Amino acid sequence: MDEHPPHDAPRRTVATDPRVEGPREDDASEQQFLLGPDDRGLELVRLFRIGLEFLRGFRKFHFLGPCVTVFGSARVQEGDPEYELAREVGARLARAGFTVMTGGGPGVMEAANRGAREAGGRSVGCNIILPHEQEANAYLDRFVTFHYFFVRKVMLVKYSYGFIVLPGGFGTLDEAFETATLVQTGKIKDFPIVLMGAAFWGDLMGFLRSRLVADGKIAEHDLERFTVTDSAEDAVQMMIRAAIDRFGLTPSATPPRRRRWWLFE
Repeated sequence: MDEHPPHDAPRRTVATDPRVEGPREDDASEQQFLLGPDDRGLELVRLFRIGLEFLRGFRKFHFLGPCVTVFGSARVQEGDPEYELAREVGARLARAGFTVMTGGGPGVMEAANRGAREAGGRSVGCNIILPHEQEANAYLDRFVTFHYFFVRKVMLVKYSYGFIVLPGGFGTLDEAFETATLVQTGKIKDFPIVLMGAAFWGDLMGFLRSRLVADGKIAEHDLERFTVTDSAEDAVQMMIRAAIDRFGLTPSATPPRRRRWWLFE
């Protein structure tokens, strides 16, 4: 995916998907927001727009029940071993009673959502408008499309009791390390982070141990926050042990949150 389209490239649209809740066009709103100080009136408008994005996500995902978020590349296709592994992970999570949450796009995200849907479970996504449009995949029971990356990243973490990370690029690495940082700093509980694909993650884990741990940049127990495995069964068992045994959840039997008419729910 070319992340730097030409300046005269037409704006992309998700206008044909009736499922879309949220923005349907790519614009420069986040880029403009991150350029630095702007007109204070425009900054106030952006503040309300960001708040509405959060509100949309809160309303859409409040009644999901316990989730597990699956991260990974958007660039793998059906038949690829990573696609099929993510599909198996999604199915096993659904059978365990979890809602499967992803970034809502293609590749590993699609595969995990597809596995959950095929297993009769709940499948949700946090999609994002990109310069080169990322359409929501076809296996989502519900999803929200966001303009702002940081709002989307909050939603991918807020509702989940564990995180499974398959091979991916910059975005996947960002999600994995940001989640580890949130655990390390106590901003979220000590939820499990499972890296799937020992061959893919081995060199990175070796670097973290030989340089960051050895140089005192992180502690050994920080590295132990990651578990590396090739087994979908082991990954899902970690989610079950953490979410059910450690935090007392029972996903399949979790009572629905009470809807309140005065919030138009």
